[in-house]
Amino acid sequence: MTDRSDTQSSPRWIIAKLFRLVGWISFWTQLVLGVVAAGIFLVFRIQRSGSQAGNPGTGFGIFFAALGLLTLGGGIFLAFRYTRIGKQLVSSNPQNRPSKMQTAQVLRLGLIVNLVGMLLTLFGAQAISGSLLLKALSVPQGAVGFSPDQLSKLVQPIDVLVVQANINTVTAHFAGVVGSLWLFNRIHKSEKS
Repeated sequence: MTDRSDTQSSPRWIIAKLFRLVGWISFWTQLVLGVVAAGIFLVFRIQRSGSQAGNPGTGFGIFFAALGLLTLGGGIFLAFRYTRIGKQLVSSNPQNRPSKMQTAQVLRLGLIVNLVGMLLTLFGAQAISGSLLLKALSVPQGAVGFSPDQLSKLVQPIDVLVVQANINTVTAHFAGVVGSLWLFNRIHKSEKS
């Protein structure tokens, strides 16, 4: 006769609990950082839509940053999927439980999605920071008074916020990578024991 504590100490139950915990941590971390980054990019687009002082590097960077945010949406979905896998692993019906191979494939997909998203976001960050560096270097040394046209060529606070949004997106993808790798490691450790 097995009692509930024996079931809860089984490797499958422990892995299920870890999947739910890491899935929720990864989900909320990515969601919060992604929403903040998307909000900053939205404010940037609204503010810059009226001005013609665009820099080609910034446009290129924003394009890749937007692709990184879209990819983050996939990472958030997969983090939520981890929580569902955790729930399925403790199902009383063996038909509902995913196999180790299916579970590993979902983790591999999560890892790939977050790595690709991180790469796209880093391309965007490089383009944006490069264009901001060019803006900062174009300001003459010792200049005191600026015309309204010259003010638009200065680095603005919103430009720095866009860099922060990129950092948030990279951090969100990093959280997804760490969660996927950690769960992948736990699955392989449970196979050996």
